[in-house]
Amino acid sequence: MNRMSRAVAGLLIVNVVVFAAGFLLPHGQERLIDLGALWYPANDHFKLWQVVSYLFLHGGFTHILFNMFALVSFGTILEREWGSGRFLIFYFVCGVGAALVQLGINWYQFAGLHQHLVTAGMTPSAISAQLAAGGGEAVDPKVEPVLQALYDIYATPMLGASGAIYGLLVAFGFLHPNARLGIMFIPVPVAAKFVIPVLLLLDLLSGVTGFSLFGAGIAHFAHLGGAAIGFLLMLLWRNRHEVIVEPPAYR
Repeated sequence: MNRMSRAVAGLLIVNVVVFAAGFLLPHGQERLIDLGALWYPANDHFKLWQVVSYLFLHGGFTHILFNMFALVSFGTILEREWGSGRFLIFYFVCGVGAALVQLGINWYQFAGLHQHLVTAGMTPSAISAQLAAGGGEAVDPKVEPVLQALYDIYATPMLGASGAIYGLLVAFGFLHPNARLGIMFIPVPVAAKFVIPVLLLLDLLSGVTGFSLFGAGIAHFAHLGGAAIGFLLMLLWRNRHEVIVEPPAYR
């Protein structure tokens, strides 16, 4: 196996160190999430740097394991083909783009839910008080689910490198569509040009319907946002003449 490339190794180390710090430092996970996870802008925890820092936080061992496995598997190949500088630009542009897309979706959903509550008779100040108090119970039981959905957007931060990772997946598929990838529960490797679109369609289905095959609490539109930014970047860069070596099957 080829040695890990420099920028990928650096990203891996930072992610692992931050993840370990969350468990080793007193109240480390809570403090890191308060400061570094991406909060909804109306929340007092929100800070501008979170559109970058959220990429280095993960919610659990499985979360960081899958993201770092994909980073090493696909990022090493892309960095060797592009160079470290271009790779890091691509990675962070996709990650920040994923954050902005998710914030845009959250803003749209938040505005619609907020308007529904106002139409139902709640004043904006009463809604703000409910959010500050942790959701609470609305006077009218009919609007309690709407208030809870509003609070979920307000009080649920986003964290994880998945948005940037999806950009890397799209770039890999763009450059190596016939590379065969080993997928869990599928006995034979499948070409990237089939695997990656199916993965994106599943994310789109989950984001639109709310039903997720991957579990609850996943920012599906951040995945799609990172993938879309990655695809646009690849379109912008496609006229650059570079030597691309088709890799063997990856598992």
